[in-house]
Amino acid sequence: MRAVQFSHYGPPGVVHVAEVEEPKAGAGQIRVAVRTSGISPGETYIRSGRLRELVPTTFPYLSGFDAAGVVDQVGEGVTGVRVGDEVFGMTTMTERGANADFAVLAAWAPKPSSWSWEEAGGAAGSVETATRVLDLLAVRAGQTLLVQGAAGAVGTVAVQLAVARGARVIGTASEHNHELLRSLGAEATTYGEGLVERVQELAPDGVDAVFDCAGGTLPDLIAIAGEPARVVTIADFDAAAHGVHMSHSAPADETGKALGAGADSLAVHGLAVAVKLAAEGGLRVPVAATFPLEEAAAAHELSETRHARGKIVLLH
Repeated sequence: MRAVQFSHYGPPGVVHVAEVEEPKAGAGQIRVAVRTSGISPGETYIRSGRLRELVPTTFPYLSGFDAAGVVDQVGEGVTGVRVGDEVFGMTTMTERGANADFAVLAAWAPKPSSWSWEEAGGAAGSVETATRVLDLLAVRAGQTLLVQGAAGAVGTVAVQLAVARGARVIGTASEHNHELLRSLGAEATTYGEGLVERVQELAPDGVDAVFDCAGGTLPDLIAIAGEPARVVTIADFDAAAHGVHMSHSAPADETGKALGAGADSLAVHGLAVAVKLAAEGGLRVPVAATFPLEEAAAAHELSETRHARGKIVLLH
């Protein structure tokens, strides 16, 4: 089968499609014939070599964590799903391989009929990450949440999940993305110099929590939140120096070093919540761009700009 991989660190051009052996569904897993799959920004960091001292990597590296497709194998002990069902879901962090003709999923949910295949293919990773951080911040009705970098793949989903919880959401993005944020239920403002003052104007009584999807502005975000404990980042590798928790689910190597140490439990319960909200019209998955599987390198190149509005998705 075809699968996207890279065999050494380097620029987007090292990403290519190779012929590899088909995976098999193990106990508690399903296999899908993939229709669409997502590009993970974190994997572009891994591919570039930026995280070589932090994340253990074995080559060739099969890419992709989230996918949507049609079930064609059901592993031992799995109930509630049959061959032929349309689902979206996630691989394990160690096996990956969602950017391929067939992928083994460890967590999944029925594909909402209101979602296109493109939306479904890019949904699971963003839903899991957003749910994990909102849970860590204990976001609930009546609170005010700031989402820094709210127009990206995770940010757009986090805004909607927080609104569904009854929170007031302020989202930062470039001005040309403000209408998108408002359509998702957020109040929009720009990032950059003067952010603290702009948020104070919108929320004079302060915010209860900050979800950082962008990185690079933790001192300002701490000032807005009032203390580091009320900020969680998924994008700033200097988090520990500021006393801020960086939420990730990267697997540890045998020494438990670096990013692999202290990983948060996956919030896969968010997939069922997403299905319910989608059925009610309360959850969209903005898609920034789609690429054929064979153009995965171009998808990585776009992801590296960090300006994609929503999720980048591969078509299989």
